[in-house]
Amino acid sequence: MSGITYVRGDATAPQAKGVKLIVHVCNDLGGWGKGFVLAVSRRWPGPEAAYRRWHRERSGNDFGLGAAQFVQVEPYVWVANIVGQRGTRTGSKGVPVRYEAIDAGLDKVAARAAELGASVHMPRIGCGLAGGTWARVEPLITERLVSRGIAVTVYDHG
Repeated sequence: MSGITYVRGDATAPQAKGVKLIVHVCNDLGGWGKGFVLAVSRRWPGPEAAYRRWHRERSGNDFGLGAAQFVQVEPYVWVANIVGQRGTRTGSKGVPVRYEAIDAGLDKVAARAAELGASVHMPRIGCGLAGGTWARVEPLITERLVSRGIAVTVYDHG
């Protein structure tokens, strides 16, 4: 029993009452154009604009692996952009996912979720284009969020 609720559906339309925090993983190159981010952008322009500005102005902020940015998109809905992958392609250094960066980002998500009194909603972060495995990501979510009493719902599109 992981303490994570799994549902079929769209993580950009979270099924819960109260404040909801939608979490996803971004790359460290400032690229936003494939995967789950497209669903986010179709629904709200804010997270993409904030991410691109965050990357563009990175010399003066905390942008980098393990960082998390929180963007309010509706009165009770926030999106967390976690920088959890190095680059966008699988190459000589392996897949883009960086588990330690996802872990650090989830720690920031836990703090913000507790502050907001929010439930957390996400696709299987780090497991699509980033090339990660759920067997490595799920324990990070359990340790960082579920162990702190934060409700987590993972959405499988379909």
